[in-house]
Amino acid sequence: MIEIIPAIDIIDGKCVRLSQGDYDSKKVYNENPVEVAKEFEANGVRRLHVVDLDGAASHHVVNYRVLERIAAHTSLIIDFGGGVKSDEDLKIAFESGAQMVTGGSIAVKDPELFCHWLEIYGSEKIILGADVKDHKIAVNGWKDESACELFPFLENYIDKGIRKVICTDISCDGMLSGPSIDLYKEMLAKFPDLYLMASGGVSKVDDIVAFLHSLNGEVPKIEKPALPPSGPETRKYIEEVYLRFCVSRSSLF
Repeated sequence: MIEIIPAIDIIDGKCVRLSQGDYDSKKVYNENPVEVAKEFEANGVRRLHVVDLDGAASHHVVNYRVLERIAAHTSLIIDFGGGVKSDEDLKIAFESGAQMVTGGSIAVKDPELFCHWLEIYGSEKIILGADVKDHKIAVNGWKDESACELFPFLENYIDKGIRKVICTDISCDGMLSGPSIDLYKEMLAKFPDLYLMASGGVSKVDDIVAFLHSLNGEVPKIEKPALPPSGPETRKYIEEVYLRFCVSRSSLF
């Protein structure tokens, strides 16, 4: 089953959008993340991905108070990422209301600590962040490129017990020009049991339908569609996605 997972990216406590991870391209689209989260929930969304961009660019979680407020005022299942680089950060994220936490930079820079988290909390609560540019893992809020190649990186952590992966092709993120279909298709071909949250570039229903057709029935999660931030168009969008998915799926099997 496909699932729409909107993302709220946060800088200075506000909802923002970046283009290809460029902080200078920041566009504020709502100053109240709780309002946006409540609107998503009211229109049928059950999952939410919250990204602390201030935290991602620093060495610790920054916008945990926003996470607290969203968790307190909605029943959304929240996964949280950005700046989770220590045991204390992880504790803050869970205590602030996250049900799952994504680790990206930490998985590159301190794999021993990341694997310790995976052992303690399990693969249902710890998600591997694998955001890429030219097939190399990006770190520190996408400001730096590591030497880690995507597929060996994934294989290593899957062997260690990771089951959930959020992957963003940075070249597509925030561009509203469609997802990186070939990349995600290749990932699922290599790792067919992977719970993939494919992120970035989705702007319309046809992007999702094209994605499903390309996978010949393999259905990953699709994260971060460019849903309207509020209003009745949100419900219309979600309903149309599910309707089109059912039609497309019946023709694929």
